[in-house]
Amino acid sequence: MKTFCGRANPTTGALDWVEESEEYDYHQEIARSCYADMLHDHDRNEKYYQGIRAAVARVKARGEKVIILDIGTGTSLLSMMALTAGADFCYAVEVFKPMAEAAQCIAEKNGFSDRIKIINKHSTDVTVGPDGDMQMKANVLVTELFDTELIGEGALPSYEHAHENLVQEGCEAVPHRATVYAQLVESELLWSWAQLQPVDVEDVRLVPPLAVGHCAGAHSVCDIQLSQVPPSSFTPLGPLCTMFSVDFSKPVSSAFHSYCSQFVAQSSGRAQVILSWWDLDMDPSGSIVCTMAPSWTYSQPKKAPWRDHWMQSVYFLPVEKVVKEGEELSLTVCHDDYSLWYSLQSPSQQTEAVPSRPCCTCQAHLLWTRPRFGELNDRRRTESFIRALRSVLREDSICLSISDGSLLPVFAHLLGSKKVFSLENSRMSKQVIEQVLEANMVKGAVELLEMKPDQLTSSDLKGEQISVLMGEPHFCTSLLPWHSLFFWYCRTALAGFLQPNATILPCSATLHMVAVEFQDLWRIRAPCGTCEGFDVTPMDKMVQKSLDFRESREAEPHPLWEYPCRALTQSAAAMTFDFTQCVPQQPISSEGSLPFIREGRCHGVALWMEYHLTNEITVSAGLTGPINDQGDCEWVRHRKQGVYFFRSPWESSGDGRTAVSYSFTFEPSSGDIKMDFSTGSQ
Repeated sequence: MKTFCGRANPTTGALDWVEESEEYDYHQEIARSCYADMLHDHDRNEKYYQGIRAAVARVKARGEKVIILDIGTGTSLLSMMALTAGADFCYAVEVFKPMAEAAQCIAEKNGFSDRIKIINKHSTDVTVGPDGDMQMKANVLVTELFDTELIGEGALPSYEHAHENLVQEGCEAVPHRATVYAQLVESELLWSWAQLQPVDVEDVRLVPPLAVGHCAGAHSVCDIQLSQVPPSSFTPLGPLCTMFSVDFSKPVSSAFHSYCSQFVAQSSGRAQVILSWWDLDMDPSGSIVCTMAPSWTYSQPKKAPWRDHWMQSVYFLPVEKVVKEGEELSLTVCHDDYSLWYSLQSPSQQTEAVPSRPCCTCQAHLLWTRPRFGELNDRRRTESFIRALRSVLREDSICLSISDGSLLPVFAHLLGSKKVFSLENSRMSKQVIEQVLEANMVKGAVELLEMKPDQLTSSDLKGEQISVLMGEPHFCTSLLPWHSLFFWYCRTALAGFLQPNATILPCSATLHMVAVEFQDLWRIRAPCGTCEGFDVTPMDKMVQKSLDFRESREAEPHPLWEYPCRALTQSAAAMTFDFTQCVPQQPISSEGSLPFIREGRCHGVALWMEYHLTNEITVSAGLTGPINDQGDCEWVRHRKQGVYFFRSPWESSGDGRTAVSYSFTFEPSSGDIKMDFSTGSQ
């Protein structure tokens, strides 16, 4: 049996469905899982253990046998905690078969196999009775069904079913309760991820279409490491509000609910964004609390626990609202069975009408991701493109733009080009740019062609030859930094339409690298060994086997602005791609080494592209500036960088005697870059 997996193809700019062996999807699921991250989360594990001990003790104090139902058991860690705390028997439910098998192996390795029954089913399919999966209903419900939004993994329907069918009335639950918090803020940084901002081009202000500004946007939550968003980048307009709580020891409903919190505005400003997170009370008294609050809420931020499986949420209001200090406001949160959304009113404006779930009506929020909105609103980046275009454009310039949903062709027209064409890869992309042109009363100024480069004909260009071929480049299918080399393949396909001395912008690109020590991100790939006293090495071996299947030989995308790291070497350009020439027939290879100049543990290599718009103007999709003396790195917020994790960390003395050696090979036939790294003496 074969499986088909989507893989970005830089040679075509498409997401190809590639036939893989039947093991591939299985290994992908395991390799990209968060199991290691969760097991390394000592705060989470410790709070669960404390809550489980307390729940088991309460049931025993009533003279009852303790029967545990552990939904989403994963490694069976929580079940083993319960048995160690004195539980009599555990039913551990795990729907993912490879994980269920690992849980069985881990239970056996720790001597609990006779008191843990692993049930490889979805919890809503579990049966109770003499011939069922469970012989009796449980009196302690232990779960870890949460995501960053709390309910996005289907926690509410699972709890609802469990209370109706799998647990006794009045059961104990760990966690006992979850509470959702929210704070209204003004933030130019965060709002730039939701709405297109005006741009000044020469003496013209390019404004966004009204349909975009009035659109409620994408309904999905924006989950980020809010600890990396400094408090200086937002202004709280109200207090931290307790929005609602869910008591997991009682019957739970997955039906629609809404909750309001009324408060007085602390500051005047533009209400734009909701910051949100949640707490888990592991016991009824609320004395054992596991919080998702960002580090800047702590008196000692460095003591805040780090976790990537649970982060914080950012919600964008449908439209921004001007509020005055002292004004009474009402913040409403609604939820269905899987998601939350917010709205803001003055108490006098409140009606019985339920705020509808946000839905994009302008298409821009479907075309542009939130990081892409941020990139389009990045003034410094935009100014670089405008300066570069201004330096190459003439009154007789014939321009062709190649990027998905880019504003470059609009800039080129406003800067005085004779004619501008733009290749758009989709009807949606074409329609969004049409909206931008119409909003600025230059409808038809750019010829938008919904086609791929190899479909272009001379008649499409009205017989014109291109004098300026331009791109950001940005393509919706790009996952890793070098996937944007699709621009190079487009330039090659269009060579016959270019004037002899045509300008290519960017004229080249370089792949950069730096060896780094991650503050925390290393945890997602590090083996755990022993977790809270339990041997979980079977899971480590399972994950490593899946990584070795392919993933450990590949880089993976991460937004490094969310994951602090320290450079242990200098950064360096490892490969150069000359866009003024066509893609070569033969592979391009590059080798070299970078000495370790700082002491630390090297977890891997960070990789990014820099685009040289002209010989003088460069736009980075990685580092935003020089690395400081301590090795601290500042990363672009709007693009993901590549990370190549080493199988185990390398120790660096920082004296320059050892180095990381690298080898890169660009394969023109696939558009991919193969890479290998090693360490050794200089």
